[in-house]
Amino acid sequence: QVQLVESGGGLVQAGGSLRLSCAASGSIISIGAMAWYRQAPGKQRELVAVIISGGSTNYADSVKGRFTISRNDAKNTVYLQMNSLKPEDTAVYYCNTDRVRAYGGTTYFNYWGQGTQVTVSS
Repeated sequence: QVQLVESGGGLVQAGGSLRLSCAASGSIISIGAMAWYRQAPGKQRELVAVIISGGSTNYADSVKGRFTISRNDAKNTVYLQMNSLKPEDTAVYYCNTDRVRAYGGTTYFNYWGQGTQVTVSS
């Protein structure tokens, strides 16, 4: 069984920084694109940043220049460095991958973590 486990969320003042991590565990052969989404109360889940296997990245306009996504394929981990945080960044942040190939012939599609809460106080 494959799991995506996020960590690093918490409470921070506006202007501060947090680093989120998402580690994939299980009998994994390879992972495709990895992404961070977020969902604020009463709002739809939105894409924050994505990084593909080759390292190319894309960001939501609202976080460009403040957030940086990276990955360590040897550790099956994706990171989100969040700087200059704003109260409007408050949300539950979810890790996602479009594809996980596991030993035994199973491929998981559109796989999600359980989420980690980020709260930015003004």
